[in-house]
Amino acid sequence: MRTIQIQDRTLCNPEASYSFKDKLEIARLLARAGVDAIELPPIEDPKADGLLVRTVAAFARECRLSVGVGLTPEGVAAAAEALATAAHPVLRVEIPLSTVGMEYVCHKKSHQIGDLAAGLVEAAKAAGMPVEFCALDATRADPELLRQVLTRAKEAGAETLALFDSAAALPPDGFAAFLARHLDLGAPLSVCCSDQIHLAAAGSVLAARAGAGAVKTAATGSVTPLAAFAGILRDRGVDWGLSAGIRYTELDRIADQIHWILDGKRTERPATLTGEEERLYLDQNDDLAAVTAAAEGLGYDLSEEDARRVYEEFRRVAVKKKIGARELEAIVATAAGQVPPTYTLINFAVNTGNVMAASAQIALQKGGEVLRGIAVGDGPIDAAVLAVEQVIGRRFELDDFRIQSVTQGKEAVGSALVRLRFGGKLYSGNGISTDIIGAGIRAYLNAVNKIVFGEV
Repeated sequence: MRTIQIQDRTLCNPEASYSFKDKLEIARLLARAGVDAIELPPIEDPKADGLLVRTVAAFARECRLSVGVGLTPEGVAAAAEALATAAHPVLRVEIPLSTVGMEYVCHKKSHQIGDLAAGLVEAAKAAGMPVEFCALDATRADPELLRQVLTRAKEAGAETLALFDSAAALPPDGFAAFLARHLDLGAPLSVCCSDQIHLAAAGSVLAARAGAGAVKTAATGSVTPLAAFAGILRDRGVDWGLSAGIRYTELDRIADQIHWILDGKRTERPATLTGEEERLYLDQNDDLAAVTAAAEGLGYDLSEEDARRVYEEFRRVAVKKKIGARELEAIVATAAGQVPPTYTLINFAVNTGNVMAASAQIALQKGGEVLRGIAVGDGPIDAAVLAVEQVIGRRFELDDFRIQSVTQGKEAVGSALVRLRFGGKLYSGNGISTDIIGAGIRAYLNAVNKIVFGEV
């Protein structure tokens, strides 16, 4: 499995008008989403732009922070100074290589552009930070000139090279072939596709399959949409041997928040329901095929036997009420993939409070052996899950977690629904207890047992 780096350029959008507060909030959301790099434009106002870079550097410690250097040595110095406190700084040299770009942006002829590129890369390298060279409008550049400039940039010290299809000049397969012709340069290649004709995600995916190591995206703007590209990798990446470190389960909500920052209004849809889930509406007149298709739309790949069990439970419930996404997921968790438990919960103890970190001790039985784990987490459920993962020695991606009351009163019974993503599939687990933490642990184990059973 090859991991594709996601480098987000939302804050480089020249058409957007962000306040300082907006920029900080967007950067926080991107860091929370797990992008590998946050890209910022060149420093124009040393005071305001420098403060922005330093502030983002203080909280975005897990990802790279990339700042453009402009077209002058002074721009290199300003970017390097702003990045001085960043944990993973990158200086980004961006030069247009189309005839129009060289003439009107750089005011250089084609025979001068190689010197400009090499000089800026050398100055950035001298600042002691990693350097990326970006060939803007590469698909409209003279092929021989493009090759010469990329080679000179690499020889001058650029660790990575980026190819931009700034005007959507090539179709997706054509861009992938274009990328493949430069793999022999011996440097990691990243790509950035214009979404002018709404094919940027396709072009980026094909380029990644062809050998690109990174894709430049934007949560909103004119290049490859972050949510669309990440969604393709989530749903089909396993088939192609591609993955990303993005936090898929948070991405839709984060994208909504960024759009809200930009347009000033929140969407009304529930945070956990998107796309097909929003429109899901079934009743007792729907047949097996319709119910199975709806489950697949929610991400479940049901066997014939599981589909039959789900449909039988669906018919029982649908007589009394209409079935939406939440109800169907509960039915799937209850009826599908019920397997003999590999792990059984023996007991647990959780300590929490407003003046102490939550901790959990878990005892599970596997065969005739009792296994114990202890962990500290961000809240009692997180601590309990970490303790379970410590016992089983594995970690799974948590796609969704819900708790609700199924009876009334202070002795109410709580029901927990957990969805885990593994191997490109969703596994749901359901747990019931008068203790919501116990319900959560049982639901998590229920899903884990389905995964483990399927591997035997």
